[in-house]
Amino acid sequence: MPVTVAKTAGFCFGVRRAVDTVYEQLKYSKCKTTPKLFTLGEIIHNTQVVDELHSLGAIAVDSLENLLKLEDDAVQNGHGPVPVIIRSHGVPREVYSALDSHAIPYIDATCPNVQRIQKIVEEQGSSPDDKTLVLIAGDPEHPEIKGIIGHCNVSYVTFQSAEELQILTQKRPNLSKMNSVMVSQTTFNINEWQKCVETAKNLYTNLKIFDTICKATLMRQTEAAHLAEVSDIMIVIGGKHSSNTGKLLDICSRSCKTIWVETAPELLSDQADVVCRIKAGSQIGVTAGASTPVRIIKEVQKTMSEILKEEEMSFEEMLNQSFKSTYTGEKVKATVTGIAPNEITVDIGTKHTGYVPLAELTNDPSLKPEDIVNKGDEIELVVLRVNDVEGTVMLSKKRLDAQAGFEKVMAAAGTGEVLSGTVTDVVKGGILAVTEGVKVFIPASLSGVSKNEPLEQLLKQKVDFVIREVNEKRHRAVGSIKDVLKEQKKALEEKFWADVEVGKHYEGVVKSITSYGAFVDLGGVDGMVHISELSWLRIKHPSDVVKVGDVLEVYVKDIDAENKKISLGYKKTEDNPWEVLKRDYEIGSVVTAKVVSMTAFGAFAQIIPGVDGLIHISQISNERINKPQDVLTVGQEVQVQITDIDFDKKRVSLSMKALLEDAEATEEVEVSAEDAE
Repeated sequence: MPVTVAKTAGFCFGVRRAVDTVYEQLKYSKCKTTPKLFTLGEIIHNTQVVDELHSLGAIAVDSLENLLKLEDDAVQNGHGPVPVIIRSHGVPREVYSALDSHAIPYIDATCPNVQRIQKIVEEQGSSPDDKTLVLIAGDPEHPEIKGIIGHCNVSYVTFQSAEELQILTQKRPNLSKMNSVMVSQTTFNINEWQKCVETAKNLYTNLKIFDTICKATLMRQTEAAHLAEVSDIMIVIGGKHSSNTGKLLDICSRSCKTIWVETAPELLSDQADVVCRIKAGSQIGVTAGASTPVRIIKEVQKTMSEILKEEEMSFEEMLNQSFKSTYTGEKVKATVTGIAPNEITVDIGTKHTGYVPLAELTNDPSLKPEDIVNKGDEIELVVLRVNDVEGTVMLSKKRLDAQAGFEKVMAAAGTGEVLSGTVTDVVKGGILAVTEGVKVFIPASLSGVSKNEPLEQLLKQKVDFVIREVNEKRHRAVGSIKDVLKEQKKALEEKFWADVEVGKHYEGVVKSITSYGAFVDLGGVDGMVHISELSWLRIKHPSDVVKVGDVLEVYVKDIDAENKKISLGYKKTEDNPWEVLKRDYEIGSVVTAKVVSMTAFGAFAQIIPGVDGLIHISQISNERINKPQDVLTVGQEVQVQITDIDFDKKRVSLSMKALLEDAEATEEVEVSAEDAE
């Protein structure tokens, strides 16, 4: 049973630098009394290190107010001022001002990565007109985030997840219109950061993103995720109030059983719980937070190895003992006698009290015991642990189901049989889908999701996949959604090509856009609508008319069966501006037209979008003019009469002069009438 320790486990550069600074100052301190120095807050989130430093004379003070009080006391007693070390998390700007104003010496051990973030936010608002908003991804109660906020000169908001950012922005929509910069806590979860980045890009129009997650943190999280994928149990070492250690716990828990301890003795106190989770051949992984000393990691590794060595035989004997009991074999039939929130009790026909923890009842964390069984149900279980002293036996339904399910998964490997499952987790390199109680790993490249799209869109979705390969020894299986989609697409293509014909209408979705047209998914086959077929009007780019995702009603214009290409039409005959002209206008109609261009022989004016008519220079005025510009300007709206329409050549003749002549004739008639009176 090997125990593998992550290479990146333990102190990061910033933490090591801060701790070394404290030890160095204690070593050369000439002070004969305690305190020899103060740290503003615990130098790192590790109780053992903090206690050791305290015993050497380094006193952690929880607030600036208390620090100043202690410094005053030290001065009055003739021992001050006492040097202060600013820890790796950093502090607000006001702390430096307070220390300077009280003439208190200090050493700044702020991590350089944290200082970079402080500088980024400090540079915003450098001018009175700067209305920049700072978006900070991280825990607002964490000292690092408090320190970063203390360097902000402009408005800021904090959030701990993409969902929280979305809700915050919806409640305050004015934020998304501001110039914005986004940073993160150095120990922020990398997967959640990527979600936050995508969300911010969709919400904020003028956004600059700084990737401020510490590279050591990224490496530690990545290695922990990889180690958890190949381990049966992960042990995460670190302080219970350490942010980065908590994130390691979250990452590892997605792939396997995970135990969080601060020191090796905790393994001994919880040894029974640890051993009951281990079976022969188990792989044990160990990682540690950035505040965990190497000596504690080595102690945990040594203790875990000793536990495994001592318990291996007794664990095997325990299983053999259960085989020899009054019930036969490892599998038993049990009757449900009670249902509690976290477990069920069962009668297995012996003197033992049987129980099944919720974690051993189902793989689905959203289900409760009452969703799975009812009192009085008879179910098949497998024995996990027998305690004859207490008269109890722990059993599992999940493992028995998984065993049967894995046999089905093995049978499907390489056959092309399509299995269905629900996606439960997004892990490094892919997703996990549960089918028949078995977790199947589906690599990102086989998920059917495009490279630039998030795998999270598949979470809790039911998917179909085939099994590409299995590892019977490790109960691992690799599946492919892409293979199923490929076969489905092939079937749709065959059906399409069997039925397609020129003139046939389809409803399709715009899949992509180029400078010369839009590609439309007709259901397994893509067809192209040329830019000239998108509108009766002249357009500069297809995106002027359609966008990706639009649903269009199109018809087949041409088929190239040999090259499997389809040309599509989109614009409708009834929308043809010349058909509109034929329907709504006739020769003699008076219309308001807009001058769009001019030539030496006249001016062109738009009657309706897509149809321009010519006002010949001789038809512009009653008087002789040298050029159209003497009377008209581009953009001017004028009253004209349609004097001729040639639909074959698509030409329309217009006249302003005709209307002027009519007006003069009417005026003459009115004058004659007056004379007659």
